[in-house]
Amino acid sequence: MMAAAMAPERIRRLILVDPVNPWSAHGKRLTALLSSPLIAPLFSTLTPHARSLQEFYHRRMFGDPRRIPPDSLEGYRKPMSIPGYYDYPLSVVRSWNRDLEELEFVLPRIASIPTLLTWGTKDTAVDPASATELKKNFRDCRLVMFEGVGHLPYEEVPEEFNRTVIEFLVPKSR
Repeated sequence: MMAAAMAPERIRRLILVDPVNPWSAHGKRLTALLSSPLIAPLFSTLTPHARSLQEFYHRRMFGDPRRIPPDSLEGYRKPMSIPGYYDYPLSVVRSWNRDLEELEFVLPRIASIPTLLTWGTKDTAVDPASATELKKNFRDCRLVMFEGVGHLPYEEVPEEFNRTVIEFLVPKSR
């Protein structure tokens, strides 16, 4: 959304998948905790070695853990072993609330871009209820809620997700 707001004239359509937004309170408590001077260093030191913690966070991204692709966790885990990996996420956490205020301020710049907004009804990362509020900021917005799906619909229900995206990008001729 921020990239689109920087050059809205270059964007013909926008697809947003469970996007962080000013109306979801989910991240506010976690960002306060993780940006704490005591917790941040512990998080970046211990998490790369805490396989069970990585698995816990990965599993909660799915509405139904049985739909987790076999290689999914390893794909997310691999970059975590790179030294300094956690520096960027922790910098995001520190500027979280300020960034969301800025996002809310720039949303009118992209209000006229046709938008597909997709969400999993069991998303634990970004509150699904915030989808309705976010949708109000667009003039031409289609909201698709994937029932029983978590934060990663493209992994959890890839066929349904892809069909939804294709229908949005290639509208049927009349």
